[in-house]
Amino acid sequence: GRPAPRVVLIDAPPGPLRPPERTWCFWEKERGEFDDAVVRSWDRLAVRGPHGQTWESRPRPWRYKMIRSRAFEEFVGAGLAASSLATRVTATVDALRDDAGGVRVSATLPGGQPLELRARWAYDSRPLPRLPPHRTALLQHFRGWFVRTDGSPAGAAPFGTETATLMDFRTPQPAHGLSFGYLLPLGRDRALVEYTEFSAAPLSGEAYEAALHQYTSEVLRLGPYEVYDTEQGVIPMTDARFPRRTGDRVFRIGTSGGATRPATGYTFSAVQRQSRAIAHAYRTGAVPAPPRPHARRSRAMDAVMLRALDSGRVNGADFFCGLFAHVPMERMLRFLDGGTSVREDLVIGCRTPVLPMVRTVAGLPFRKRRAAPP
Repeated sequence: GRPAPRVVLIDAPPGPLRPPERTWCFWEKERGEFDDAVVRSWDRLAVRGPHGQTWESRPRPWRYKMIRSRAFEEFVGAGLAASSLATRVTATVDALRDDAGGVRVSATLPGGQPLELRARWAYDSRPLPRLPPHRTALLQHFRGWFVRTDGSPAGAAPFGTETATLMDFRTPQPAHGLSFGYLLPLGRDRALVEYTEFSAAPLSGEAYEAALHQYTSEVLRLGPYEVYDTEQGVIPMTDARFPRRTGDRVFRIGTSGGATRPATGYTFSAVQRQSRAIAHAYRTGAVPAPPRPHARRSRAMDAVMLRALDSGRVNGADFFCGLFAHVPMERMLRFLDGGTSVREDLVIGCRTPVLPMVRTVAGLPFRKRRAAPP
């Protein structure tokens, strides 16, 4: 195969183009290449219904893993620093242009000086200026608190350490979309607690705070606690077709290349699959283009679910509770990773509200894709 290429990684400088520290979660079998950066992992997962019903299991061989973006950057940065073929540059990318068998990258250094680079291939993960044409566009938006209880009897050891709660529907449901709590125990007295909605627009800061207060005090009944860190985010949930190629030698990757799974918002694993595929293609002499991050069948099923949820044909909490009540957790994780067979997908589809979903399938092809406003 080809020799390893020289790689230049361009990081945005501190400021509005550099996102704050974030939490990324994913599931994988056994040990993985990023385990040294993993903060915590869990071998038990739970989903809780609106009335306290609980579906909990060990989805062997999967483990649910949590990485903080700063730890991930340090881990990857150490590997890059040890390589003579990798260079990191801090700059703002202004333009990418095809140029005589390569790509010309125009950027600006933090001091304002221009920077011109030339490469054989370029991979662009910058956010798109607006969403591509779509039939459905929801947002998964959330705010999370990192909480620590004070050790008093009312707040002593409230978190089991082995079970991560992926969805807790004991939250007030919005008129449009759905909401749920998300709980990742980090120790006997510490946890990441999030309030999440799938809806058309983010909430105000006051609304997130009120929802988190309600969830921690009335649902989790934590007792006295302190919030020692926070995080907040917005993730697109859409059937838009993201461009993966924007020039002869320029490719889109990450969320802007469609790596976010439309039905769940999970992105990390798809990005790693794309990265490995690009490296393999280069080594074997093929065009190192990123593959589709999610199979066509998965994207079609996600489009139906999003449309049914957005139209109000299905109740979001009932939809997900029905799935987790009747489909083994291990199979659900494989489904969300695109690893199930056609037969398994059909069985999973039969565990959804069949009539509303069939109506949605019938109407979706006639719904026009519309461009997002500028």
